[in-house]
This record gives sequence, C-alpha cells and structure tokens, in this order.
Amino acid sequence: MIKPWLSSTALSVLLCIAPALAQKTVIGVTATEIKIGQSAPFSGPASVYGQISTAESDYFKMINDQGGINGRKINLIALDDGYSPPKSIEVVRRLIEEEQVAILFQTIGTAPNAAIRKYVNQKKVPDIWLGSGASMFVTDPKEYPWSIPFQPSYRLEGQMYAKYILEKLPDSKIGILYQNDDLGRDYVNGLKDGLGDKFDKMVVKTLSYEVTDPTVDSQVLQLQAAGANVFFDANTPKFAAMTIRKAADIDWHPLHIIDSNGAGVRPALESAGLDKSVGVITAQYLKDPTDPGWTDDAGMKEFQAWRTKYAPESDPANPVWAYGYTMAQAMVVVLKQAGNDLSRENIMKAAINLPDTTKLPMVLPGIKISTSPEDYRPMKSMRLVQFDGKMYKLMPE
Repeated sequence: MIKPWLSSTALSVLLCIAPALAQKTVIGVTATEIKIGQSAPFSGPASVYGQISTAESDYFKMINDQGGINGRKINLIALDDGYSPPKSIEVVRRLIEEEQVAILFQTIGTAPNAAIRKYVNQKKVPDIWLGSGASMFVTDPKEYPWSIPFQPSYRLEGQMYAKYILEKLPDSKIGILYQNDDLGRDYVNGLKDGLGDKFDKMVVKTLSYEVTDPTVDSQVLQLQAAGANVFFDANTPKFAAMTIRKAADIDWHPLHIIDSNGAGVRPALESAGLDKSVGVITAQYLKDPTDPGWTDDAGMKEFQAWRTKYAPESDPANPVWAYGYTMAQAMVVVLKQAGNDLSRENIMKAAINLPDTTKLPMVLPGIKISTSPEDYRPMKSMRLVQFDGKMYKLMPE
C-alpha cells in the first residue's frame, strides 16, 4: 500500500531505485562487460608460452565482435608474471583486489599455479582451466574447490607411454632423462605407475637435469652407454631439441618418447632438425593445423578462418595457438552455460557441470570432455602420435 504521506516525487525516486536495490552486485560484471584476469609469462624463461594468452585474447576479440556473451563483452586483463611465483602472487592479488575481476582464467605454469592457489581459494575466486598438467592439481575438489585444471595430468600421460612400451616393446631397456621439478617427476611417476613391478627391471638408467644447465650432452651419452633402446625424455622444448640433436650426433637411435610439453614441432623439433626428429613419439589432444589430413575438417576450417582474421601473426606449427584458441573456446562454453547469472558461484557451477556432449572442434576424435562436482578434469585422455619428418601422425589406438 502506498503511504498517503509519500509525495509523488519521492515515490518516483523509490520506483526507480527499487530494481537496482533488488539486483545483487556481481564483482567484475556489468550490463556490458565481464572482466577476466590472467597471469601469464610474457617475459622470463617461459616467455614462449605468453603467446597462449595472445591467442586467447584474439579469440575473445572475435567473440566480442559477434556481440559478446549475452550482450556482455569479455575484457581479458592479462598481466606479466615473468614465470616467477612471487610475481604471480603479486599479479593475482592486483587482479582480484584492485582490478576486481570476476574470475581468473588460464594461469600458466605449474609453479605459478602452486604459488597462488591457496590465496585464490581463500578469496573464493574461480580459477578456471589452470595452465598446467601437474598431478598436484588433480586433487580432491574439496581441498581446492575454486581451482579447475583442464588438460590431462602429466602423470596420466606417463602411464600412456608405459602402456605403449609394455604392448609394443616388452623386452626393451629404458633410459630416462627428466627435468628435476614437478613436471619431470610427474612423468617419471606416471611411467612407474604404468610399468608397475617391471619398472626396476626395464629401466637401465635414470638421470635428471636442472633448467639452468647449459647442456644435457653428458646425460645422453650415459643413457646410450647404459644400453637403452627406449629413451623416455620428460622435459621442455629447449632441452628436447638438445637431446634430439645429441642422439643424432652420436648415431644413437632409440625409440625416442618425448612428453607433450617438450615435443612441439616448433620450437623443439624444428630447432633440432626435422630430419633428426623422425620417429619421435609423443601424446596430443588437439588436431595439428599443419596436417593436411585435417584440411577439410569443419573445426580446422573455423580455426584457420579465425587465424586469418584475428591472429595473422600466429604460426600454425606452434601448438600454443591451437591450445590458446581451444582454452578460450572452452571458457566461452562455461560463460554461456552460466547464462545471465555471472556470479562467481554460478560460473563455478557451470564449469564443474559440463555435460559429456560438450564439443571443442580442435580436440582430437575419441577424446570426450566433461566435468562433475566429483571430477573437475574436463579432459581425461590423449592420443599417441609419431613424427614422420614433416608432421605428427596419429598412431593406431
């Protein structure tokens, strides 16, 4: 009932402000914009991965040109952390406390993600599609309920290589070289998981290196001397190129398995020499834009059209572009699923309830994508591929 003493002017004011009072304030979201924060290595030892952020920004430009998400444009605020964990903490604090972003997206790197996740979870800010496959992030969701990985874990990938070795080369002698950090140790632990009680019998030598080492020549020589005919190489692109070159230089030709982080055609194989890289095996979950077999694929056509218009500086042979494109695409899927309620809680709910019908056009056939409150990982498998001197080819399942 309208009070008789309420003036018409006062009534008009109340009627105008009532809807605004009824609406809940949503951090980082307005009627026309949603702010997304990102910590990325545009400088430092992993600056090659800064292009992932560039690809994601370029994809969001396309979405914004198409009208955004329910009329809201995506404003990606990406800040350089130099791949330094202390800097990552500083950057993420700024994004959350000063920039007031709605969510974090694709923080790149194992160490940066490890550094920020306790703070992010205390603040209850969704950190969606962590840019790391370290098994430490595949934990009970109850422990870190606001952090969601995307790609299969490095440990799972190591298990895949073990399965392949047991099926195809059960009598092999395995030499292991790994980067002495969580990335390298995860791959080795995955191999141990897969080989089980055969690990100690089949592995003839295990060596590591530090990311500050100038060369790994001595380790390659030691693995050859140990009689290894399978070279399990858990590293990053710079060192993968070194091991390929050195193995060729000493005329050592084991079955060379390189983890997916280190085995990109660019910069690793091309830097080592494509002719020296023939036979390298790795795992992938995305289609290779350089493989003519995908030329007529609808998803690849969409990717190439996006590259032409929005990312003309991109290199199709560098997997960071297809990766960034796909991660941004997966983020858009979540935002669309969240609808008009872009509160942190509802975006999180959307991200952990992706149906198994979710499609990302650049993902390889046979790999399903889904999430649940009990299992945050959208992607739970990969495909083995082998380099033929020009490109990677899918191996029979």
